[in-house]
Amino acid sequence: MSELDRAALFPDVEISEQFLYEREHLLLGLSFALAKSARANRVLADRDLITALTSLAKSYETLVNSSLIYEQRTANLEHQAITAEIEQMVKDFREAEQKHMGLTRLRDSEVLKALVFLLRLGLGRTSGRPKSRAFVDFLWTQFPERQSAIAAPEDAGSRIIVP
Repeated sequence: MSELDRAALFPDVEISEQFLYEREHLLLGLSFALAKSARANRVLADRDLITALTSLAKSYETLVNSSLIYEQRTANLEHQAITAEIEQMVKDFREAEQKHMGLTRLRDSEVLKALVFLLRLGLGRTSGRPKSRAFVDFLWTQFPERQSAIAAPEDAGSRIIVP
């Protein structure tokens, strides 16, 4: 593994099984935000999700290590939309904690760990090809689209009985 590949995995960020258990709801929320982004823009590939996760993880790493707020925005509008969806989910998560417990326990270091976990998961799922969608498909299987309970007229089929 080259040094560049190793750095992309954020080797200094340790993720324990206990963290995965304790912050399962955060991980589900972030995963849902990724799936929602991919559904909103069906041309997104694994590379787009991974790039957005990497950008956010670097920003949170800077925040955690130096207390500096430094956002690494890309010029790509698709990546910015993914990032905005994830940031909104983190904000909603914190607001839900505040509402239900009276305080926010979610630390930036935990958000960093969750982002790195999802980044590693994405890198492990993708083939690495530019148009690969294995990670996107994985997310979609975790959060399937809801089908309407009412069938559309074209889905209902014909009521004419043909012998």
